[in-house]
Parts: sequence; structure tokens; C-alpha cells
Amino acid sequence: MRTFVREAFAERGIEVTVEPGRVTTDAGRRFGLSNLAAVCHNDSRGPRCWRTLVDDHVDRVIRSMNGPQALKTLPHERLLAQLYPRFIPSDPASLKAFGYAPQSVPGLLEVLALDLPETVDMLTAGSLADLGEMTALRDRAFQNLRAVRVDKHEVVKDKDGTHFDVLMGGSYFIASLALVLDEVVRRYTKDAPAPDGILVALPHRHQLAFHVIRDKAVAPSLHTMARFAALGFEESPGALSPSVFWWHEGSFTQVATQDSIGLHIKLTQEAMDLVARLADG
Repeated sequence: MRTFVREAFAERGIEVTVEPGRVTTDAGRRFGLSNLAAVCHNDSRGPRCWRTLVDDHVDRVIRSMNGPQALKTLPHERLLAQLYPRFIPSDPASLKAFGYAPQSVPGLLEVLALDLPETVDMLTAGSLADLGEMTALRDRAFQNLRAVRVDKHEVVKDKDGTHFDVLMGGSYFIASLALVLDEVVRRYTKDAPAPDGILVALPHRHQLAFHVIRDKAVAPSLHTMARFAALGFEESPGALSPSVFWWHEGSFTQVATQDSIGLHIKLTQEAMDLVARLADG
């Protein structure tokens, strides 16, 4: 796949250096390969279709590089109408570029992004300065988020008591719905969140899983969700987190994650306390 990427850029007049997980152009621009790798991995046609997938991806990247900048060309109201909150993994580079972004969920940054026809442009603090005041922009982004289309809603159940809901869709902002989780729960379960909170998993940008905590089913649901999150995180484009979080009174706490070799579920003290309390009840 890396060979295909290098060849595709070269055929379009751009020389790139292939590095672990990314390529860098002669001009110093960097493009990650993890999402493309996940797309190739998940295509049932196998390696024979990889070159076509790579060509399509590189064409989109180059159009994004060479096309007009949305912030400079689109009317202000249209920009606001396409503004959404988006989760990205928190790392030193992201923290430097998006220092304004709160870490609403441990390990993730909540940035503001423009949903464009072929790309999603994540906005730096400098970009936002000309767009408006931060609080007003975030309010508008949340307003747009509430209208995001969910293409599929499934309920995962097992005889051990496991029970959780999964929302999926083509939108890059499905996982962002965790930011309005109480509203989402009411919409898809016709019930209000319980006093003990909600388990949440955000494996990748196109998926959100949740379990409303009510009884002893929290234990099997927590373990199954941890495996579910780890698998989705490893195999899907737009990977976000392999962990399960506990949403309680509006804040998120990490409670479980599967280890790197996929054999054990690691529970935090908060998770063990929660499970013990409900088991005693």
C-alpha cells in the first residue's frame, strides 16, 4: 500500500517520503496513512482493489491541497451551518495545533470542524478567530450536531445480560453525539438516563455505543463493550479510542480498556466500585 501511495503522488507530480504511518511531501506537508490503511483492510475485494482506493484517496488529498480555502470563499452563514464538534486523539501535535480544544473525553480533543463536500477541515484557533466568538461558535456547532443523521441503530444483547445500543453512520460526527449523550439516550431508547450514569464507547468517528446503567447487567456489558471498542479502534478509519468511559452528571471517566494483546480487560478503580455497588444492590 505504501508503494501505491508513493506512486500515486509521483504520477500527480508530487514527490513524497514514506515514513511510519504517514508520508511527507517535499514542501513539508504531512498526510497520515492510518485511515487509508483501514479502508484497504476492510474492503472485501482484498489487495487487488488497493491501488484504486489509493488513487481515489490521493486525488481527494490533492484537491484539498489545491482547491479554494472554505474559510475564504464561503459565506459566513454557510460556514456556520457546516460547523460541528469533532473528536480527535490527543497527542503533542494536536495539542499544539488545537490548544483551544477541551478534553471532554479522556484522551480525546473536542475540536471544531467544517463539514465540506469531500473533506472535513479541522479549525485551528487562528482560523476560528475570524469566524466568531468561541462560545457562540461552539453553541452553533452543537446545534448542528443535534441534526446529524444516524444511518443505523442496533441493540447488542447476549444471554449473559450484556445489553448496549450502537449508533452508526456515514457522518464523521457520529461519535461526537456523545457530547449530547442524555439527548441521544432519550431519542433512541425513549427513556431518561439513570442516576448511575451511562457506559460509552467511541471506537471511531462513525460509531457510538452506550449502555444505560440500571442493574447488575453493567458487569457483562462493560466487558463486552471493551472488546467491542478495541476491535473497532483497531480496524476502522478515524480511530478514536479503545476504551470504555463512564458518563455521569455530564462528565466522562475512563473505566475499562482491553490490553494490547487482546486477552484481558483492564478495569479502573471507578469501574470496580461501580460494579460492586450495583452487585450489592
